[in-house]
Amino acid sequence: METKGISLEEFNKLNKAGVQLIDIRGAESAEYGLIPGAVNIPKELIIREMMLVESCDISIRGIHLDRSKKQIVYCTRGAESPEAAEALCERGYDAYFLVGGYHNWLVNSVVEEENAGNAAERREEIEKSIRKKFHKQLFTPFARAINTYDMLQPGDHVAVCISGGKDSMLMAKLFQELKRHGKIPFELSFLVMDPGYSEVNRKLIESNARMMGIPIRVFASDIFNSVFTVEKSPCYLCARMRRGYLYSNAKELGCNKIALGHHYDDVIETILMGMLYGGQIQTMMPKLHSTNFPGMELIRPMYLIREDNIKWWRDYNKLHFLQCACRFTEMSKNQSENDPHYSKRQEIKELIADMKKVNPFVEGNIFKSVENVNLNTVIGYKKDGVKHFFTDDYNM
Repeated sequence: METKGISLEEFNKLNKAGVQLIDIRGAESAEYGLIPGAVNIPKELIIREMMLVESCDISIRGIHLDRSKKQIVYCTRGAESPEAAEALCERGYDAYFLVGGYHNWLVNSVVEEENAGNAAERREEIEKSIRKKFHKQLFTPFARAINTYDMLQPGDHVAVCISGGKDSMLMAKLFQELKRHGKIPFELSFLVMDPGYSEVNRKLIESNARMMGIPIRVFASDIFNSVFTVEKSPCYLCARMRRGYLYSNAKELGCNKIALGHHYDDVIETILMGMLYGGQIQTMMPKLHSTNFPGMELIRPMYLIREDNIKWWRDYNKLHFLQCACRFTEMSKNQSENDPHYSKRQEIKELIADMKKVNPFVEGNIFKSVENVNLNTVIGYKKDGVKHFFTDDYNM
């Protein structure tokens, strides 16, 4: 049976008539957003259920597959969806796959919105949502983190580092809102490093920035090419190199600080990852002095903002951002629980979600654990690279 692929234009026509739209990407990818109306059922679940379930009436994850509707499946770029569509067709479904996948739909949606000529209205709506609807969830914890951890002083020049994802784009808007209040005199530069993005991904970042009123400065590097052939820890090396490029370019602009968009959930996930995979207790600090660039400092002003609220803001405003545009992601298959590229961070996210079902305070307790370390009850610790053991002064 020949599996049918449909173009984006055909999809838009069918979608208006009513179809069942299925996102077959792994959970980590789906977290970055779905095509409106889609449900997420990872590909391996569809393949397995089609092989195991004998009943004509099939439900996966509590989602009923409606035989009265056409089934349209999509993955990230269209490479994986034909197999899922074929499995559905073999069980009698009228299934199709979206050519080009989510990426094709995303780029087309952003371009269409920009061509609509309503950027000013959209920007006003987005800014209003931060001031009104999401003030308590977003701006209040943003300002609280800056005050609590003393991140901003009069006269600072902050390089707001933008990757193109939801976190950094929101951070840029929150900084603009903070500057509008005018309580602390400081300067902003919005810095985007292009480490070797595809042309499409770079255009997506630039289009979103124009629509949201973020005056970005883009500079290029060849980091993706440099780490592409590295077999051991390419992501770690890429992150270190990116940080160095950002510091260097920020300093050239006269900035004394760079701001990164890590949020509360990143912090607690980092704590658990360090314990379970690294055998150490550590956290993602709210601010750090640079060791290689004297006078420069890194700050994380979204430190107290919950990721669910960022997603809520994104979806409320119908915004679509980049997921991950690195060379490895673009060449690999869609991530899933059985994929060797499946993120350890996603495993930690799911672990925390499971623990929260038993203890609703678990996230706050993880966060507070690194604020309440009792040195009298730990066997050893490191300070400035020097390891200390409890027996050092046990008999003193």
